[in-house]
Amino acid sequence: MGLDLTNRQILIAPVVSEKSYSLIADNKYSFRVHPKAHRTQIRKAVEELFEVTVEKVNVANVRAKPKRRGVHRGVRPGWKKAIVKVKEGDKIDLFEGGSV
Repeated sequence: MGLDLTNRQILIAPVVSEKSYSLIADNKYSFRVHPKAHRTQIRKAVEELFEVTVEKVNVANVRAKPKRRGVHRGVRPGWKKAIVKVKEGDKIDLFEGGSV
């Protein structure tokens, strides 16, 4: 019934921003996810790819933004973001290289 996506199709990329790196202190990691992925699929994908235990998944749709360059107008596309809280003591090494 549901959409059959692989783990790598569900998690598109980590979100790299000051806010996402400040959330790492609370064991929360941000990912750009497939627009049709739901919480259960995201939880399963993170647990299988990074071998961690997920406690909570929050999902948000990032809205499209209008942009201009001179007289040319356009729209940046919207996307879906997931903030995943992992169990105390677990880490996702993908994010550990950066700092705020």
